Amino acid sequence: MTNTTGKINLLGLTQPEMEQFFESIGEKRFRAGQVMKWIHHFGVDDFAAMTNVGKALREKLEASAEIRGPEVVSENISADGTRKWVVRVASGSCVETVYIPQNGRGTLCVSSQAGCALDCSFCSTGKQGFNSDLTSAEIIGQVWIANKSFGSVPAKIDRAITNVVMMGMGEPLLNFDNVVSAMQIMMDDLGYGISKRKVTLSTSGVVPMIDKLAEVIDVSLALSLHAPNDELRNQLVPINKKYPLEMLLAACKRYVSKLGEKRVLTIEYTLLKGVNDQPEHAEQMIALLADVPCKINLIPFNPFPFSGYERPSNNAIRRFQDLLHKAGHNVTVRTTRGDDIDAACGQLVGQVMDRTRRSERYIAVRQLGNEAQEPRTAANRN
Repeated sequence: MTNTTGKINLLGLTQPEMEQFFESIGEKRFRAGQVMKWIHHFGVDDFAAMTNVGKALREKLEASAEIRGPEVVSENISADGTRKWVVRVASGSCVETVYIPQNGRGTLCVSSQAGCALDCSFCSTGKQGFNSDLTSAEIIGQVWIANKSFGSVPAKIDRAITNVVMMGMGEPLLNFDNVVSAMQIMMDDLGYGISKRKVTLSTSGVVPMIDKLAEVIDVSLALSLHAPNDELRNQLVPINKKYPLEMLLAACKRYVSKLGEKRVLTIEYTLLKGVNDQPEHAEQMIALLADVPCKINLIPFNPFPFSGYERPSNNAIRRFQDLLHKAGHNVTVRTTRGDDIDAACGQLVGQVMDRTRRSERYIAVRQLGNEAQEPRTAANRN
């Protein structure tokens, strides 16, 4: 919340936190609402521009606080309208934010960590290793930056950003407090006023935090499933060894049951050629989700260097979808968007100052594997 200058960054404060801040400097609580509107509705980062705030208070704020989002390193726009921002956070690493326009919706995919502490085998973010959690200001700052870039300030009814998904870099539930604070600002009418149905947190399965989440917020929940049995999921999503499927799905059902209003769990399933895309996997998935109220989002794998995985054929994708659909599931296939700017699902890498050295080890192992295969490939050609 504070930086090296000792100033408090107001960008990441929830309404109660903002009210506490104003009380701490001897001001009335209602000032919190005024300043939040300037920050989030109008995109203002200069206290001098806050015309309904007295000069003495503006000077006091200038001395003790700031409004500072992450530094925008680059903004790229895809041929299909997808946008990607690379932003630098306080740790020195860069993370990525992606905006996807589709069917009248504008979905912003927001990052929660620089890199990711989990090491899902098919995700390029995980291969970058891990550097740091993002602060609440760095998380909500991605929404703030995107909103301003569309000229959606002053706040309009017809907003460019209608949905936010915590599906960018990182595992949101491993940065619990900062992520929850940022999502509260997203939903607050003094923030971005986004419906709780349209703010979605995606998790790989940190079971204790799913239960904790249910106690403090009622955003939509998405589960990165990716495998229909524990043996395969242990390989693809290593956290499954700690929180296996039975335990994980029970936690997800508990969470969704508290939401009411006919809301359901979203299942995210990345299809990998020859790995988890076979008819038997679909049948296992049908059995696994038999008593789980859910909708299923199939994501054809988006290749990245050294991944070792391939995208299934369109026929294999359709076959998998049809099997699930015939069993009564609501199934969609995610259209690949923004791949010309490396903004497709699973391709977000940023520039992570990796404290784990995982990326270094990963590339070294892959390169050794390729070198070992080259003589055999050459021999086969002769």
